[in-house]
Amino acid sequence: MQIYLVGGAVRDSLLNLDVYDRDWVVVGATPKKMTDLGFRSVGKDFPVFLHPETQEEHALARQERKQGHGYSGFECQFSPDVTLEQDLLRRDLTINAMAMADDGTIIDPYNGQQDLDQRLLRHVSEAFVEDPLRVLRVARFAARFHHLGFTVADETVELMQTLTESGELQYLTAERIWKETERALSEVSPHVYFEVLKRCGALNVIFPEIEQLFGVPQTEIYHPEIDTGIHTLMVLEQIKTVALEALKNNIIDTHQLNEIMFAGLTHDLGKGLTPKEEWPRHIGHEKRGLPLIKKIVNRLRVPNKHKELAMLVCEFHTHCHRAFELKPSTVHKLFNQLDVWRKPERFRQFLLSCEADAKGRTGFETTPYPQADYLLKGYEVCLEINPGEVAREGIKGPAIREEVEKRRIEKLKAYKTNYQAASH
Repeated sequence: MQIYLVGGAVRDSLLNLDVYDRDWVVVGATPKKMTDLGFRSVGKDFPVFLHPETQEEHALARQERKQGHGYSGFECQFSPDVTLEQDLLRRDLTINAMAMADDGTIIDPYNGQQDLDQRLLRHVSEAFVEDPLRVLRVARFAARFHHLGFTVADETVELMQTLTESGELQYLTAERIWKETERALSEVSPHVYFEVLKRCGALNVIFPEIEQLFGVPQTEIYHPEIDTGIHTLMVLEQIKTVALEALKNNIIDTHQLNEIMFAGLTHDLGKGLTPKEEWPRHIGHEKRGLPLIKKIVNRLRVPNKHKELAMLVCEFHTHCHRAFELKPSTVHKLFNQLDVWRKPERFRQFLLSCEADAKGRTGFETTPYPQADYLLKGYEVCLEINPGEVAREGIKGPAIREEVEKRRIEKLKAYKTNYQAASH
């Protein structure tokens, strides 16, 4: 019996990246041998065991044979006779098909180290086309390693196109699609995930609402990049930049960042429905996008927090951009619509989303976005009016809310006057 470290742990150690999870392959063993050694069986579809001390996963070497549709349509074959090379052959990319012996020796039968050096994401074998989930996985790895110079090999893109055209993507479950997409939104370069999916034709299958944004023009004076699809991907890039500071200062956490990413991805979906005769203007695109977000959310079972923020950003991002033009009463109404009183953290997510939208345009990447600060301080000014104190004045029932709203709007009027005076 021999045990090897495999997959991402080997890849990341060779790239000098932090290794968080370690997976092991066991060659020459049986399930009984593993349990006799104290390992605990946890695999449902194939033999996977947890180490009695480290709790790290150890899988028996296995081969797979395609039996049906989708990523789960495989028959697993395992026995003590399955070699390490046979086990590695079933993996998706060469850089994930390396193993390390306990003495540090790298076993690399499919030239993964060479592809690491050449910064290539390349399939291991033609069996790549048997698993449609690999289309999404390759796109996600492209998003993870883009900043290191990695690209997808042309021949691998061709196989991804073949998989897409075969109709196999239709058999992926909503849970798997969302899981890969959610992880991609948390990668270093999430926009690359969607670029790769578009390149192989999969974007139109998985996210047709996003695919239809490409080729839709916007007014050049406001959007020098013109194309709405390109703008959407630029917004994803900008979210990483504008949210990084908020993440460092613990204003948002990684889960909230992922929600902002989804909001940025979907904020302009309504532009894909603008009649061509109205191009490049998109009046009313904010409301038109809401049913499309619901469609994606329902289809992929996207979490509610992602949906809630995305719906608000879609409907009200142009309000944020025009913050200085809004009447104090309209600002207060916006605060109510955003439910800032009960969900101030989400309000900050909303402002970061709008800032990324404004900066996700060619030539505007470093342009200041004072609207966010203006609205945030306006919200803080409103908090000076305490409903409890108003109630203690003897005001009762619905009149409390009316009085609070009246006083907050007065506060916003004074704030706007002072802000304008200071600006001049």
